[in-house]
Amino acid sequence: MTDDARADRARDGPGDAERLVGQGVDRREDAALLTGDATYTDDIARPDLASLTFVRSEVAHADIESIDTTAAESMAGVLAVYTWDDVADSEVPGVLPISTHGLDCDPPGHPVLARDRVRYQGQPVAAVVAEDRYRASDAADAVDVTADSCPAVVDQREAQRPDAPTLYEDAPDNVAATSELGDRETTDDAIADADHVVELDLTNNRLIPTALEPRAAVARWDAGDERLTVDLTSQSPHGHRGKLSTTLDLPESDIRVVAPSVGGGFGHKGHHHPGEAAAAFAAMDLGVPVKWTATRSGNYLAGAHGRDHRTAAELGVDDDGTLRALRVETDANVGAYGLGSSLGMPGWYGSLLSGQYDIPAIHCETRAVFTNTAPIHSYRGAGRPEANYVAERLVGAAARELDLDPAELRRGNQITEFPTETAVGATYDSGDYELGLDEALDAAGWDDLRSRPDRDDEGRYLGVGLACYVESTGGGMESGVVRAHSDGTVTVSAGTHSHGQGHATTYAQIVADELGVDADAIGVREGDSDAIPQGTGTFGSRSTITGGNAVAESARAVREKARALAANLLDAPVDDLAYRDGVFSAPAHTDETRTFADVAEAAYGWGVPDGMDPGLEATTFFEQDETAYTFGTHVVAVAVDPETGAVDIERYVALDDCGERINPTIVEGQVRGGVAQGIGQARYEQAVYADDGTLETDSMLDYAVPRSFHVPDIETEATVTPSPTNDLGVKGIGEAGTIAAPPAVVNAVCDALAPLGIDHVDMPLTGDSVRSAVRDAGE
Repeated sequence: MTDDARADRARDGPGDAERLVGQGVDRREDAALLTGDATYTDDIARPDLASLTFVRSEVAHADIESIDTTAAESMAGVLAVYTWDDVADSEVPGVLPISTHGLDCDPPGHPVLARDRVRYQGQPVAAVVAEDRYRASDAADAVDVTADSCPAVVDQREAQRPDAPTLYEDAPDNVAATSELGDRETTDDAIADADHVVELDLTNNRLIPTALEPRAAVARWDAGDERLTVDLTSQSPHGHRGKLSTTLDLPESDIRVVAPSVGGGFGHKGHHHPGEAAAAFAAMDLGVPVKWTATRSGNYLAGAHGRDHRTAAELGVDDDGTLRALRVETDANVGAYGLGSSLGMPGWYGSLLSGQYDIPAIHCETRAVFTNTAPIHSYRGAGRPEANYVAERLVGAAARELDLDPAELRRGNQITEFPTETAVGATYDSGDYELGLDEALDAAGWDDLRSRPDRDDEGRYLGVGLACYVESTGGGMESGVVRAHSDGTVTVSAGTHSHGQGHATTYAQIVADELGVDADAIGVREGDSDAIPQGTGTFGSRSTITGGNAVAESARAVREKARALAANLLDAPVDDLAYRDGVFSAPAHTDETRTFADVAEAAYGWGVPDGMDPGLEATTFFEQDETAYTFGTHVVAVAVDPETGAVDIERYVALDDCGERINPTIVEGQVRGGVAQGIGQARYEQAVYADDGTLETDSMLDYAVPRSFHVPDIETEATVTPSPTNDLGVKGIGEAGTIAAPPAVVNAVCDALAPLGIDHVDMPLTGDSVRSAVRDAGE
């Protein structure tokens, strides 16, 4: 917090003991969500609402020879059947935009409907619009697609072989982008000089986002105003507006995007997909509202997947445990098409490879590779879980090779001075990594866990693991508007979007403290591109940093104008005013006082002095210049049954430091949710493709999302190290659990299986995979 901000807080508003920021205020959003009163996209009904259903490719790679829509078009209730030819004839671009910065090729964007070729199973080939979803589904079954199958490739390493099928002529080796971080020569020399070199070949398993709510959109075209409105499951309404503008060749001013309640995002709802674009195209063409709601299987087939890295990594370490160098080579599967910036994302994942450690030399080479699989994009954590998994598995393996306590090896290499720049260019703002490690170990009873016997009375192998992590959070610009109404109530508008993060609660806490008014008098609005000047959205653990600071700055500006108005009303100099508990006073000049509501009423009427504009509101565009780095340590104790491969997580302790905590209860909820997803990756979830590109895990019968009984009680602990990058001193927390949990769980299981000589088991640690490892070890 700046000195000016501290001075303002000391002079105005509630005292520290009365502040809402830092208190576990109950979430105000939950009543509607829990009682069914919240409105989701699929709940929206409009007069004459039509339904859109896709005809999806049944094969992963094929040239389209013909699409016969005659039978479907003749069916009762069918309004239209679209193919790429219809999109092309309309002169609408019809292609989802991608970022080509830093690519080795110039691939086309994802077409709304397949052009001449399909490149993954489930790719939309045609779209049927009918009076209801049942007629649309029946008509979709009647569309006859003739295609000539081509060889497919699904593995990113196999895709680079000279004889592999080529997805794009412009990328004959299927490599979309190659990138490097760090210094190769320095790293090679340091690896060569190290006493030991620990090597691992790691798979970061492909995941499928499984939000409660699949993607959905309702589009309507106002022919009179020539304006498109799209209600959409979106994490970034303004971002979707821009992408729809490009896909449909419409000015952004002619598009309104509204995101109602959203049942889970996880990155999956932060980027553009064919569904919303096709619904908008059909609504404009037919002049009726059009709804598209993905089926669960459609979402699995053609929604963006996450992760899918194959990494060869080496860690140089000396006899005394000093980490010398880290060398990493990663092949990242990006699927069949780019979505947004997805092709470039693997290029920066290595910026977090240093973790909490002072590693002098790091080199990371990454290849983003096309395959005949669903496109890959950001999934909760977006590169940070992949990087931390590499670092923490190697450090865990090094401790085992050197026969050192894994905690002490980590402690001896932790960064202790801040700010600091790592060997891969990340500048950490603040931290106390050793304190976080100590607090986590104490809470878990590390020494007792380490002293347990190898096996328990049931014959299960016992293990304990930990993972330290650093998470880059925030980024970009965000808008925040604070408007006081004439009755003293306040509306806060932000360009972020809450889909579980609790913004309506946390933003109200921030503004209540800055204005000195009751939080119940503050409403929070998000998710409407017309009502909010601009917005970047909610992803990358950025909302509290960017959106929170934006509304805080706007609230301070409103408070200062309110002071000037109050000075006029009290006929006293501004500098002599005091403001406490929502009341302005000038005791040196008058016994009269004015409440914030009095001042707000005056701002819209007779109380505005000459030279001051009426109204009481402010708009701020907050831009984060420096990254804030959250950190923590998670500790896991497990028991592994060698007969069945079953893994029982007996303890899970999560210590996280996200700087100042606006609402500790919400922070803890975010941590628990992230850990649940991280355990899902470590233990259960994996998208599996057959060699011909058929997705074998295309439903919840085959794709194992963890149930409530699979997730242990998660014990949350915290340290608080404020960030110097912003006045609120906050860092992001929404993705921490997905970063720390996978390596912590895998480290624990590998520790349990160490007596069998097992060094590593790839995620997910299913009963079959663990049992196979035990069997191969000769147990």
